[in-house]
Amino acid sequence: MKIISAEFIKSAFHESDWPRDAKSEIAFLGRSNVGKSSLINSLLGVRGLARTSSTPGRTQAVNFFLINNSFRFVDLPGYGYARAPKAVKAQWSAAAETYLAKRDQLVLSIHIVDSRHEPSKQDLQLHEWLVHHHKPHLIVATKSDKLSNNELRKNIDRATRVFESAQLLIYSAITKRGREELWRAIEKSLKQ
Repeated sequence: MKIISAEFIKSAFHESDWPRDAKSEIAFLGRSNVGKSSLINSLLGVRGLARTSSTPGRTQAVNFFLINNSFRFVDLPGYGYARAPKAVKAQWSAAAETYLAKRDQLVLSIHIVDSRHEPSKQDLQLHEWLVHHHKPHLIVATKSDKLSNNELRKNIDRATRVFESAQLLIYSAITKRGREELWRAIEKSLKQ
C-alpha cells in the first residue's frame, strides 16, 4: 500500500472521545515494550508518528491515527510491566477491552508478541479472548532481527504451538522483514 498521508488524530481515555465516523480501524495490541509504536512507524514509513519509548507503559490512552484519509490505525495501551498504580493499569486494561469488545469499525486486531520471548500468560489470555469473541486477528512476532535464524525458527515454532497454529507473521521494524505480508493482511481486512 502506498502511504500518502498519516496523521495523529487524538488520544482518547473514554469511549465518548472515540472518532464517530464509519472509517475502518486496525488495532495494534500487545504487552508493554513489545514494539507496537515501532511497528506502526515502520509500516507507515515515518519516524515518530507513534511515540516510542524505552520505558514500558507509555501508551496509556487509545491513540487514533488517520491513514490516507480513509482508515485508522489504533494503538491500544500495552499490558504488563508498566510501572503504574494498579488502579491506573486497570483503567488502561478496561479501555482496551471496551474498545475491542464494542468497536464496530474494528476490522483487524494485530496482536504483537516479542519473538525473543515465550508468549506470556497475558499474551495467551488476549489470544483466547480474541478467538472466543470471534475477532479477526493476526499475531505478529516483532524484533526478529535480534535473533539468529536458528533461534528465531525455534521461538516461532514454540509460539505457533502455544497459540495453537494461529496465523503468525514474523516482523522487524529495523529490516522491514514481514512488512509486505502485513500490509497484504491489512488491505484484505479493509476490503472485507
